[in-house]
Amino acid sequence: MPPAADPHVVAAERLGRQGQRYTSGRRALVDVLAGADAPLTILEVVARGDALAQSSAYRNLTVLEQAGVVDRIISGQERARFELAHDLTGHHHHLICSVCGSVRDFTVSERLEQQLERTLRLTAEQNDFDVEHHRLDMLGTCAACR
Repeated sequence: MPPAADPHVVAAERLGRQGQRYTSGRRALVDVLAGADAPLTILEVVARGDALAQSSAYRNLTVLEQAGVVDRIISGQERARFELAHDLTGHHHHLICSVCGSVRDFTVSERLEQQLERTLRLTAEQNDFDVEHHRLDMLGTCAACR
């Protein structure tokens, strides 16, 4: 799935629906995540942001997550990483190292993605579950930790 429109426009709209403002701090967080090539820890977000305080960054990431602008990925040892929601970046999956907690994005062929989608929807139907979307997280050990 290709990325959606300008993430700032989408973020402002989604926050507005929840009665939240799209503040300069939230805009800065979206900028940092939009410029990242992989999900970031809170410390990485703060380091890449201009004058972002860790406590306010974490609070604002939570608000952005609740509005559907940001996704939280739990990596190894329950470390959280953040990225823009899939509909803002394009559909992808994750390779998560259970040793160091690193997360890498990956995509699969359109054919395989369609097969996966059919299988997951069938599984959901068999379990009386309504699927909104899917994300495949593969857990293992990265090359650096092997």
